[in-house]
Amino acid sequence: MTAKGHSERPAVGPEMEDLGIVEDGAIAVSDGKIIAAGKSSELLSNYTAAERIDATGRVVMPGFVDAHTHLVFAGSRERELELKIKGAGYMKILQEGGGILSTVRDTRRATKEDLLHICRERCNNLMLHGTTTIEAKSGYGLTLDDEIKSLEVIMQLDQEGPTNLVPTFLGAHAIPPEYQGKTGEYATLICEKWIPEIAKRKLASFCDVFCEKDVFEIEDSRRILLAGKRQGLVPRIHADEFYPLGGAELAAEVGAVSADHLLHVSTAGLTRMRASGVIATLLPAAPLTLMVDKYADARRMISEGIPVALGSDLSPSCWLENFQLVIQLACYKLRMTPAEALTGATINAAHSIMKANEIGSIEAGKKANILILNAPDFRFLGYRLGMNLVDTVLIDGKTVVRGGHLA
Repeated sequence: MTAKGHSERPAVGPEMEDLGIVEDGAIAVSDGKIIAAGKSSELLSNYTAAERIDATGRVVMPGFVDAHTHLVFAGSRERELELKIKGAGYMKILQEGGGILSTVRDTRRATKEDLLHICRERCNNLMLHGTTTIEAKSGYGLTLDDEIKSLEVIMQLDQEGPTNLVPTFLGAHAIPPEYQGKTGEYATLICEKWIPEIAKRKLASFCDVFCEKDVFEIEDSRRILLAGKRQGLVPRIHADEFYPLGGAELAAEVGAVSADHLLHVSTAGLTRMRASGVIATLLPAAPLTLMVDKYADARRMISEGIPVALGSDLSPSCWLENFQLVIQLACYKLRMTPAEALTGATINAAHSIMKANEIGSIEAGKKANILILNAPDFRFLGYRLGMNLVDTVLIDGKTVVRGGHLA
């Protein structure tokens, strides 16, 4: 059983390898929360239970926290796989009206009921593979009504459960067709009209922006993130994915909780992130699906004391619903140890979405979001490729997956 918690602050450096493993451990759960965790001999002598789950010889661990998803979208973009194989890059596909803009067209056409149906199934697939909490972004509507529609879907799914969802407003995901060549005007619209309305409706916890060359560059990104911050939306940012634009520095400047991607982050950006306590949320499936050879330098970030979290980047261009693959890619492509990857997928990811007081570790008082793996050692998460090792999932103390199937 892995039980180590870093609820006051994210784990950094060597702390990321300290999982606090308890051999022959047990967890006591009541009213959806963990009330005790420790040696089986101690808990069995101090607690009685109406139900017991035997996990002998298996790993028991916190549920995965996916700190970066684009959950709400309609349609698919399977034809772009061939374009990427033939050498078309992300930005070229976008500039030709594909990529995000293709998904925007499909998502605008979808009704709220359509999106709820699609995303319920998506959440179930994530849950079957061990994800119990999802950071979910809007960003495929790019009109106020369609962004509200997407955020309302996230809110309703969170209320329905069992998966926990945390909403992020990403109206600044791309320049919609009707504002091509008018990025500044579109950014002003987001700042002056959209953000106040979304904040008034309490539809989002965070405000994100795709800070990238030829999309939302530094000044417009700063305006949007600060406008969100004034309305109570915590900044987070897509930073330095394709070009060293200075997104990491901006994250530190505006007090972002997380800077994500960071394939081309500068030395100055890392220095400022560390000084400001910005979490690096790394997405190793993104460069894989973009077919680029460069990955974020996780080893450098960890050695420099920057907290590292992990996310799937679930989206139409990175359609990944098994978070275990994220852990495997973190090991093989980011050179994170299995323990570091597990920390990035649980407690540090919980800090990235500001929920570490509730989830991300096995500690008394936290939600009983717990996985039982068909594996004798946590290292199997990085070692046994292509398998779903999750046997049992508890969310808020309720068994929602049993024997690898929805309960």
